[in-house]
Amino acid sequence: MDASPDFPRQSRVPVFNMPGVVTLAIGLLLAIQAVRDFLLPDTWDIRLVLDLALIPARWTLWFDPGQATEVIRAAADTGDPSLEAAREAFARYIVGEHALQPWTLVTYALLHGSWMHVIFNSVWLAAFGAPVARRCGALRWCVLALAGTAAGGLFHILIDPLGAGPLVGASAGISALMAAAARFVFQPPVSGYGAPAWQVPPARPAETIPELLRNRTAVSFLVIWLLTNLLFGLVSMPLVGENAAIAWDAHLGGFIAGFFLFPLVDPREPRRH
Repeated sequence: MDASPDFPRQSRVPVFNMPGVVTLAIGLLLAIQAVRDFLLPDTWDIRLVLDLALIPARWTLWFDPGQATEVIRAAADTGDPSLEAAREAFARYIVGEHALQPWTLVTYALLHGSWMHVIFNSVWLAAFGAPVARRCGALRWCVLALAGTAAGGLFHILIDPLGAGPLVGASAGISALMAAAARFVFQPPVSGYGAPAWQVPPARPAETIPELLRNRTAVSFLVIWLLTNLLFGLVSMPLVGENAAIAWDAHLGGFIAGFFLFPLVDPREPRRH
């Protein structure tokens, strides 16, 4: 009698071992950056940024036009005399627009400031977006990423309501996926969790907040993430090779959204064994 276990069939390993939705998202971000860098004239690229980037002052002026003078004053008060005139001129342009452009609450994630910016985000998207996509599926993954992007944009507006500088980058949505992944990827392995040793065990329910706080690895990750973003916020530290400061507030807004919204999109039943 053949007593060998029924091992799962082996398949060829793909070149990019990521869920399709993550691969498509990274490909889209890289393609947009390539089109902007190599195909679009500068005037078209500026127009694209004006139409898709998130500018907090637009939202503030839409709800309170009386803040126009404060927006211009805030833009001019940069501490860098060489940029004062340009920032003030741009702020005056935004003040004269009288346009809300609500789609920018999510479309800002499609644009990046440089190749370093988009590559850096793509690496984090691959690392933390993949496990969430495998667990939740493409549709729930997109809902979570978009919710984190919007939450990050809203938090950025609340923290810097007079800001006339464009916000770009997918970091807020990626932060939401990082927070979602933290709810389940750091769980210690449990032998015999409903499957034979030679088979992949089913995904376990996401950890509750009390369970997460007892998980040293997860807590260490959360503390390091929060302290790093706090440091970026306190010293306005730019990314290596970049001139623009990191929007720590957008990261934090996306992270909070992903952390608390993940149980709502998680398809796993909250079973306890």
